Amino acid sequence: MMRSDDIYQFCRIILTPVFRLFYHPQMLGTEKIPEKGKIILAGNHKHALDPILVDICTKRTVHALAKSELFKGFFGPFFKAIGAISVDLDASKNPEAYEKAREVLRNEGVINISPEAARNYTDQLLLPFRSGAVRLAMETGSRIIPYCIKGDYRFRSSDLKIVYGEALEIKNMDIEEANQLLYRAVEKLLLEN
Repeated sequence: MMRSDDIYQFCRIILTPVFRLFYHPQMLGTEKIPEKGKIILAGNHKHALDPILVDICTKRTVHALAKSELFKGFFGPFFKAIGAISVDLDASKNPEAYEKAREVLRNEGVINISPEAARNYTDQLLLPFRSGAVRLAMETGSRIIPYCIKGDYRFRSSDLKIVYGEALEIKNMDIEEANQLLYRAVEKLLLEN
C-alpha cells in the first residue's frame, strides 16, 4: 500500500505542469520555504484551488487543513490519501484535526492553513483570523511563512499570483499579538502586490 507522501508526490508530478499550463500563475518568494524543518504556511483563501497553488510552490509534501465536507464527497478518499487534514468549520474546536497537524509539525513537516477558516466571498480584503496557526506554531516551535494569493483562476491568467513573505518568529508573543502580526503580514502582502 502506498504511503500518503508517495501518493501526494505522484499527484504533484501530474498536476503541477497541468496547473501551470492552464492557469499560468506567478509564484514569488518560493525560495523562502525551507527544504527542511517544520513550517506553517498561512495566507488568505479566495478559491477552492488555492491549496493546489500553495502545493506546487515547493517540492515538500504540504498537509492542507480542509473543510470536513470535502472528505464526505466523491473526492473524499483522495483528500485522505494525500494527507489532507479534515476540519469542521462549524465547531469551535477541532481536537482531532489539531492533533494531526501537531503530529505533522513534530515530524518536521509542512502545514498549510487559511486563518480566515473559509473562503472570503466578501468585499473585505481579509476576514478575521482564527488563532489556530499561531497556536500550532507556538506549541511546536514552528515558524510561520505568510503568503497572499491575488488574481483570478482563468485559463492562461495574466494576474494570478502567490507571494510568500519572510518567516515570522512568534515564540515570545502572546496568542493575540502573534495572530495580529500574522494578519498584518498577509494584509501587507496583499496591499503591496
